[in-house]
Amino acid sequence: MLGRTDETGACCPALLTAPLDEDQAVDLAKVFKALGDPVRLRLLSMIASRAGGEVCVCDLTPAFDLSQPTISHHLKLLRQAGLIDCERRGTWVYYWLLPEMTDRLAGILTRPAGTPLPAPDEVTA
Repeated sequence: MLGRTDETGACCPALLTAPLDEDQAVDLAKVFKALGDPVRLRLLSMIASRAGGEVCVCDLTPAFDLSQPTISHHLKLLRQAGLIDCERRGTWVYYWLLPEMTDRLAGILTRPAGTPLPAPDEVTA
């Protein structure tokens, strides 16, 4: 999804340990694009923070002043980015967070504690 694993089995290097390759950057940009919309970010937050780990679309839609098809479109984009998944149960669709993706994002964006930032001359070298 966001790239390959290294020798330790970790996915993708952190941004401060090695530059992303082109494929990793393209994949990562899709995820950040999905998160770059306030409605989608709120939807993801509502899904992720839900007790029991899943939420019915019927509980998400009333929180927004948007039509149900618009909410469904935003949820589809979050699914395509690999952030959530869903299952239809009768009339309703239930959504849950895919923690693997948020863990990958955290790993890419996290700087190991105590690790200094590279000096400006090291970055351009």
